[in-house]
Amino acid sequence: MSSFRTLDDLGDITGKVALVRVDLNLPMKDGSATDVTRVEAVKPTILELADKGAKVLLLAHFGRPKGQRHSTMSTSFVQGDVEKVLDKEIMFIPEVMGPVVEQSIGILRDGDIGLLDNVRFWPGEEANDPEFARGIAAHGDFYVNDAFSAAHRAHASTEGLAHHLPAYAGRAMEAELKALDAALGTPEPPVAAVVGGAKVSTKLDVLTNLVGRVQHLIIGGGMANTFLAAKGVDVGNSLCEHDLTATASRIMDEAEHAGCTVHLPYDVVVAKEFAANPPSLRTCNVHEVAADEMILDVGPLATEALGDVLKTCSTLVWNGPMGAFETEPFDTATVALAKTAAALTQDGSLTSVAGGGDTVAALAHAGVKDEFTFVSTAGGAFLEWMEGKDLPGVAALIA
Repeated sequence: MSSFRTLDDLGDITGKVALVRVDLNLPMKDGSATDVTRVEAVKPTILELADKGAKVLLLAHFGRPKGQRHSTMSTSFVQGDVEKVLDKEIMFIPEVMGPVVEQSIGILRDGDIGLLDNVRFWPGEEANDPEFARGIAAHGDFYVNDAFSAAHRAHASTEGLAHHLPAYAGRAMEAELKALDAALGTPEPPVAAVVGGAKVSTKLDVLTNLVGRVQHLIIGGGMANTFLAAKGVDVGNSLCEHDLTATASRIMDEAEHAGCTVHLPYDVVVAKEFAANPPSLRTCNVHEVAADEMILDVGPLATEALGDVLKTCSTLVWNGPMGAFETEPFDTATVALAKTAAALTQDGSLTSVAGGGDTVAALAHAGVKDEFTFVSTAGGAFLEWMEGKDLPGVAALIA
């Protein structure tokens, strides 16, 4: 990976103003955050800068105000939750630039923290307006990006500021970039990728990128049905994008030419209705699925075989569940394979990196979220990274 500066490259920052882009777009209910994972992620960066004597100004978005002020989307709504996680009082500043910000900086003492208002209240943010970025940058001595989850957006606060101030990766961003490099940048082979989810159409670019970069491509979820159909298997009433079978065939051909083995289930768990523990539940060979049955999970034989594949690999990247894991017992394959990957990781034989909303939820459900090498909560940015795309917020940090 190309080099990027981290907090280790900062000299004496006592009294300096740090503009720090963080993700505080928290899920809220009754005025409080229901999940503060994103605050926990950026806590080390914020406190390290404050402990070193910087005046820390937090830049964040909250919701989608589309360039207009909305009283219900002010970052003041998350101030209390941020203070609770940091165990520090912070000053709310209802602007992102101008005299109010300048006056607030004068009030802040070294080591204090200020929270600027929702940067998306200004049209210049999403337009990545250089003048808007310059206006914000005028208040800072250096810029820190600790919001990988927004790194796929070329916005003023995620990309533009890096062109006006010395730019550094925060601790969460640094950990994310190192983990992603270990997974697909300069991984130790053999590399396996687990790609699941409902539809091939949402992961076309991911699959196309991966077949040339991994040795084993494990396809699960509803996506697997489209690939099975492409091989002539009758998948019955299963979720399947029949109009993409030619595309699935092309991906399998590309994989063969690249020396990548595509793994599809050969036994499956089926039912006539999608419900918890339905009476029609059964396990069968993929060629035995009836016209009125749906494939809802990978079967036990295929799951065991996939676990054996992982035992031969040194690196794993995972995005998407193997089956309809939200409903029992269709979580079985996902949980079993996740536990195998976690055990191999804990043994030191596998570097495992996972990401995406459903993936994080599935690994948490399996009880192994903390046993993977790295689990990214970045969602869209993680997916675009798997697609092999350059992320503007990351590219701007590279020296």
